[in-house]
Amino acid sequence: MDIVVKGRNVEVPDHYRQLAMEKLSRLERYDHKLIEIDVELSHEPNPRQSPVCQRVEITAICPGPVIRSEARAKDFYSALDLALAKLENRLRRAADRRRVHHGNRTPISVAAATASPNPDLLPSSNGAGGPAGALMEAEDDLPGQIVREKEHDAQPMTIDQALFEMELVGHDFFLFSDSDSGRASVVYRRKGYAYGVIRLAG
Repeated sequence: MDIVVKGRNVEVPDHYRQLAMEKLSRLERYDHKLIEIDVELSHEPNPRQSPVCQRVEITAICPGPVIRSEARAKDFYSALDLALAKLENRLRRAADRRRVHHGNRTPISVAAATASPNPDLLPSSNGAGGPAGALMEAEDDLPGQIVREKEHDAQPMTIDQALFEMELVGHDFFLFSDSDSGRASVVYRRKGYAYGVIRLAG
């Protein structure tokens, strides 16, 4: 498993990179097929965000869906610990789901499993989930411009699978191709830990 630690307009000290690699190496216990772990550090220049101005995003790339987490804190060390805890929780859920599919326990829908309040499931960022594809970002995030473009595989899937993958990446919506209707659809998080679905007509 490769571990890549990089900064977005932030210089990453060698001792931080080494610490992150030591902490992230334990993730293999959840999935021995992990291919790569990407860690990106960034700083929020907005003074109103100063108490939580350091952001760490971790992306786990494996043969299945991409699993992602992010956290903000007053320093990169705290943000790393918070993001790592979220990622471990999502990797554990993915491992549990694989065991369900191998007949070791009774399946439960994602909607039912996530019906109870869980702070880990609160939205951390916006964006479409799914396997990582082409990704382009502008160097300077200026207001009123598109700063990220992403493409991901449109493998047909059920609504339940789309909800599951949305939770794995920690987003509050997920774009997918509905295998039942054949339409491009979006599942999204509503208030009160409920979900909604939007489909293109025609």
